[in-house]
Amino acid sequence: MNLSMEKIRKSFGANDVLQEVDFHLDSGEICALIGENGAGKSTLMNILGGVLPADSGKILLDGKEVKFSSPVDSLDAGIGFIHQELNLINDLTVYENMFITHLPKKGIFLDAKLMQQKTQELFDRMDIRLDPCAMVRDLDASYKQIVEICRALMQDASIIIMDEPTTSLTEPEIQRVFAIMRTLKKKNVSLIFISHKLNEVMEICDRYTVLRDGNMVASGSVSETNPRELATYMVGHELKSEVLQRDVPMGEEMLRLEHLSDGRYFHDVSLSVHAGEVLGVTGLLGDGRSELFQTVFGAMGRKHSGKVVLSGKEIHLANTHQALDAGIAYLPRNRKENAILKDMNILDNGSIVFLPHLIKGLFLDEKRQSQLFDEQAKALSIKMGSPKDGITSLSGGNQQKVVLAKWIMSGPKVLILDNPTQGVDVGAKEEIYSIIHSLAQAGVAVIVLSSEAQEIIRVCDRSLIMFHGNVVGQVQGEEMNEQNIMYLATGGEQGKKECV
Repeated sequence: MNLSMEKIRKSFGANDVLQEVDFHLDSGEICALIGENGAGKSTLMNILGGVLPADSGKILLDGKEVKFSSPVDSLDAGIGFIHQELNLINDLTVYENMFITHLPKKGIFLDAKLMQQKTQELFDRMDIRLDPCAMVRDLDASYKQIVEICRALMQDASIIIMDEPTTSLTEPEIQRVFAIMRTLKKKNVSLIFISHKLNEVMEICDRYTVLRDGNMVASGSVSETNPRELATYMVGHELKSEVLQRDVPMGEEMLRLEHLSDGRYFHDVSLSVHAGEVLGVTGLLGDGRSELFQTVFGAMGRKHSGKVVLSGKEIHLANTHQALDAGIAYLPRNRKENAILKDMNILDNGSIVFLPHLIKGLFLDEKRQSQLFDEQAKALSIKMGSPKDGITSLSGGNQQKVVLAKWIMSGPKVLILDNPTQGVDVGAKEEIYSIIHSLAQAGVAVIVLSSEAQEIIRVCDRSLIMFHGNVVGQVQGEEMNEQNIMYLATGGEQGKKECV
């Protein structure tokens, strides 16, 4: 099925989100739709998906104009939409979620056996090890995303919109999705692939379209471009690429771990980080780094052996409140699931950690709350309307800055950032990297957990590499390159060092 969207306009009040945007997709083509957060990508796809009406312009399928007044209209026309915000129902099983829009019946009852059978058949074709009868609430983020993808495939769509589908997936899962996409392409299914990961765009897509500030600014063949050129189209200027390592004297030791183990996720981990230092911790997903630092933060109630030493004193943290009081803050991965409160406004999301300190008697000091958040909003260059607007009104990059603000407001000695640029565009990444270095220059010990080797190289002073729960090496300076990091992260033994 061929798609043309012509001169699409959409405004929200005085904000012109889309300004006469053209977008084209050929049958059996994988087209990347890229741009910074807030460029208009999701709005354009929400119009195609029947979620939003366009103010003007038209949509043509195989040359025939169509109008969608609801997502059902779009789905009936053969357009499947895998939204960035997961649309699964946690209290239903996987197979029930797969058929939620078209539940088959046997007489007056739902045909559960048929739903389970069809779901299992699809999982088998995709080589996915997942029980159709599992409750969605028990799945991690990556498998929730996979269920979303499978649900779109189950609906026999001719066009599938994939909005950041790989954000929470491991590398094997990403490659499995790509294999499915290639199979669908051979069957003349068209795919729109929205991603901030330009290496993925280069790997899987045939063409690209770039939006910036509501305008289509570039389009062409992926084979005739490169990630640097795409990034330049996205932000409107050439991005810096030099390593941001700094020659800054470190302060006193802030955090030391001695032989920390939980017997399952991490084993005999010893490390230290100093005031003013940016320490990276990387490896492949499942290496135990998140569980390690969740334990340091007092989260999950995880029992462990070994010592946690903060500012020269051993500490025993039973919960996150004690960690915050001690001066440790932790920004979790998967912002949408673990970091923002979608029903709250920007101000409350950005100050919730500090709220207990703003209570006077029985009342909240709202004036002080607004003042403190305003200071952080200016320091972090958060682009927003009113602080009382909903957090979901912001782009992904600005949501991440709000999450950062709430932890910075707690005045941490040690700030742990777990995948701090996950799901944000290349421009917002650079802003967050600058924020990280500003915090380090202010004397905060910053620990960056990231699966992206380039991010570690770009922002960290040195990095530890984990494999199967163990720290297997340390790299810095010229040794901190993708080859060494990947070698150690995949179990390589050469260069194994004692971490200091």
